Amino acid sequence: MKLDKEFKEAISNLPSKEKDKLLFRLLKKDQTLANRLYFELVDTKSLEEKRQEMELFVKNQTVQMSNNYYSPGYLHMDMRYLSGEISEYVKITRDRFGEVCLNLLMLNEVLKLNNEKLVNVPYSKAYKCCLYIIARSFKIAILINKLHDDFLMELEDDLKNLGMEIGKNDFLMKTAIHNGFDVNWLINAEIPDNIIQIHKDIRSQGFLK
Repeated sequence: MKLDKEFKEAISNLPSKEKDKLLFRLLKKDQTLANRLYFELVDTKSLEEKRQEMELFVKNQTVQMSNNYYSPGYLHMDMRYLSGEISEYVKITRDRFGEVCLNLLMLNEVLKLNNEKLVNVPYSKAYKCCLYIIARSFKIAILINKLHDDFLMELEDDLKNLGMEIGKNDFLMKTAIHNGFDVNWLINAEIPDNIIQIHKDIRSQGFLK
């Protein structure tokens, strides 16, 4: 439902007690919004502390999914779950730099622990997992493009590590090339200014799906 000007004014003119009741009722049904308001209004932890907590969570989860590795398909599902947790963290904290850091951390840790496992099966069985990794790498490049240039320097090592890990894996390189992702963007920490358009064009041709 679109909130037009007249509706917004009507809500603004409600008595304070009535607005409080409506807000509390809304927060019960929207846990993400409740967590965001708690972080902004009550939580004593800084954004950096929350990010560090999330980094530890990502590392623990990648170790767990690697210890319990069964197949590229299950690894793919585990990464999707962890990616959802990162997205939820970003919705609560609106930490755009953390969004890049945490996604980079997830991919780097997963590949460091599982790169060799991914090439020990037929490419057809590893493809969806490889495609997910390349698609997330594309998303990371797009997110970096939206950040201030100063942040790129802080991310150079992690970007290079991800590029090198992808480069070690023939399946990932094959997938990257087929879907128009240049791994040198990561290795050289040089994201094209038109990365959003590149991504849009590639998807319009039916790739990255």
